[in-house]
Amino acid sequence: MAASPIRRPSKPSTPPKPARQTQTTPAPVKTQPTRPVRAGKPVAPVPPKVPDTTDIVEDEAAPAEGHKLQKMLAAAGLGSRREMETWITAGRVSVNGETATLGDRIMPGDRVLVDKRPVKLSFEVELPRILIYHKQEGEIVSRDDPKARKTVFDALPRVRNGKWIAIGRLDFNTEGLLIFTTSGELANRLMHPSFEVEREYTVRIMGELSQEQMKQMTAGIELEDGMAYFERIAEMGGESSNRWYQVIIKEGRNREVRRMFEKMGMMVSRLIRVRFGMVNLPPRVKRGQMLELETAQVASILNWVALPVPEFLPQSRPQDKKR
Repeated sequence: MAASPIRRPSKPSTPPKPARQTQTTPAPVKTQPTRPVRAGKPVAPVPPKVPDTTDIVEDEAAPAEGHKLQKMLAAAGLGSRREMETWITAGRVSVNGETATLGDRIMPGDRVLVDKRPVKLSFEVELPRILIYHKQEGEIVSRDDPKARKTVFDALPRVRNGKWIAIGRLDFNTEGLLIFTTSGELANRLMHPSFEVEREYTVRIMGELSQEQMKQMTAGIELEDGMAYFERIAEMGGESSNRWYQVIIKEGRNREVRRMFEKMGMMVSRLIRVRFGMVNLPPRVKRGQMLELETAQVASILNWVALPVPEFLPQSRPQDKKR
């Protein structure tokens, strides 16, 4: 029986460190490199923080005056909540014939249009879909590219009444785990910096870091867009002049891992993401392949991020559109 890509989180033995301020605003996973030469205690995935901010997390029960418009649009799979707020601000959304504004709430029976087209909204808790994809080097995580480069979205199945939303990004030359969902609310919760979801990578460089450099990378180094640090860095095997490292970080800034190694005078020759939160990249999912999570696995993730789970889980996945 194949191992599940979902790793059940466990409570850390000590409270998580408070978030470090920047200017801008867990067990090692076995991969292609050799086994770690410096063993450390397994690092369990830490559940994402749930900050006390109503713009990110709110009571799931609808208040008397209805549901937030941007939340319902995101739940319909049209995009993340931030994207929906941008659409509303741009005047692309109307409710009952009136141009919508941020802060509007809707009720069952309200007629919602996006770009003058009706949108089907569900006011019942539905189970979203979650897909994991092993990104190859040379693919972009965008639907539109002026350079007409290959995009990961070309490989994904088409979704009925919605679309796939990428939870985070990987740059053009980075490989590994990408997660897609049909739920804008889930994507928002996992991507927002306040939740501090762990990202784990294996990194190959030319050369070798000193113990002092490794300590510096966990203590924090100054980048052009603020301080950055690894939650953990561990040596892994290597051959000749190539060395592998395992790193864990809680941010998703552009090329952050690469820039941190460059700050140490080391050039990254290969970068692979192997874990995002409690989701691992299974060894059986090879480059360019994908795997849709089972309903029980999706429910585990929803519980992990404190989102509601339907009382009755569907027994089968919905059928995709043919391309």
